[in-house]
Amino acid sequence: MKICVIGTGYVGLVTGACLANLGNEVICVDKDQARISGLKKSVIPFYEPGLKEMVVKNQKANRIAFITDIKEGVKRSEVIFIAVGTPPKESGEADVSAVIEVAKQIAKVIKSDGKAHKKYKVIVNKSTVPVGMGDVVTKILVEQGVPDTNFAVVSNPEFLREGTAVSDFMSPDRIVVGASNSKAFNVITELYRPLNAHIIFTTIKSAELIKYASNSFLATKISFINEIANICEKVGSDVVEVAYGMGLDKRIGREFLNAGIGYGGSCLPKDVSALIHLAKSNGYDPQILISVNRTNEEQRKLIIEKMESVLKTLKGKTIGVLGLSFKPETDDLRDAPSLDIIRELRSRGAKVIAYDPVARAKAKKLLDGVAFGDTAYDAVKKADAVVVTAEWGEFRELDLDKLRSSMKTPIMFDGRNIYNPKRMKEIGFRYFGVGR
Repeated sequence: MKICVIGTGYVGLVTGACLANLGNEVICVDKDQARISGLKKSVIPFYEPGLKEMVVKNQKANRIAFITDIKEGVKRSEVIFIAVGTPPKESGEADVSAVIEVAKQIAKVIKSDGKAHKKYKVIVNKSTVPVGMGDVVTKILVEQGVPDTNFAVVSNPEFLREGTAVSDFMSPDRIVVGASNSKAFNVITELYRPLNAHIIFTTIKSAELIKYASNSFLATKISFINEIANICEKVGSDVVEVAYGMGLDKRIGREFLNAGIGYGGSCLPKDVSALIHLAKSNGYDPQILISVNRTNEEQRKLIIEKMESVLKTLKGKTIGVLGLSFKPETDDLRDAPSLDIIRELRSRGAKVIAYDPVARAKAKKLLDGVAFGDTAYDAVKKADAVVVTAEWGEFRELDLDKLRSSMKTPIMFDGRNIYNPKRMKEIGFRYFGVGR
């Protein structure tokens, strides 16, 4: 099929590359000239394992192209994906102004071009949007004079995890398609047929809500196990053992039961806040979701309080920070717990030396007064303590004896529970995990 993907951010670029890899002709459109120029040279604007290789492969096969002209992309395509950003407003509501602007541009192109006007097009909302956005996009096209018999708007939410996005797209748990007619559903079904995946056909509004509900539930599991971790510390239990015992129950499952300093990134915080706003704007007070948000915010503060309690004061102390991205295998710093923790350490008078395998360049632009090490060992040199804020596999393989000997005082605050407390104590660390 001939595909147009509007937006070359995280979702758009992964979607475009993977669809091209399935044999489609894909045009990726973005108004950012510098980004498009880079993509033409196979420069990927963010870190995602396997993505560059896929882009290069499909560029060589002439299955993917990068342009700034939305008119050309829309005219040449049967299926048009809207994959622009919907960042949160201060209220928590998703900012859909970019989606609305793109919908208007699509309508203008279809209306002005005779051939495009007559050709049936499926417009896919891939961006995470509030419930009802499908109706908004449909209304925009109709008001611009595009006959509703010549197009359909579909909701096809993404469930990509940063760090495993390519494999998530190519081997999905499910594909959700919200459509109002069978013709549009059949087009999208045919597009995804090579994946041999379970495709769920729903109304547009249900598909839009599935995305928010899924991410909010995952956030709830994380905040729940962090609450349990805090109870464990009070009563002397080990949350790792508790979570393992819970996770073996098939009704609960093991995933997202890793206690720590809370979740971050571009999806969970934004989607929980958006769902809270949606509920409140419709006259419902979502107490569980509000608590999920509050627990996540508090979790970042608790590790600071623990550090200050152990060290007596943070003023004048040198703290090594291992991990900056919100999770491993990405350079994404959006709502990363590490940033809040580092800023609070700095505000309390601590000197911070940080290290991350891939996010250092981006972090330098966001953090003032912070030194950066080239290795984990550099970050802890002469440090009074070290705090682990992202569970990179590299950190699991560190020479812990070398790490200890590099430090002024071997005190570790493991915000991701990646080390064994007994082993750490044997090596000579004063070790403090979360709920252990």
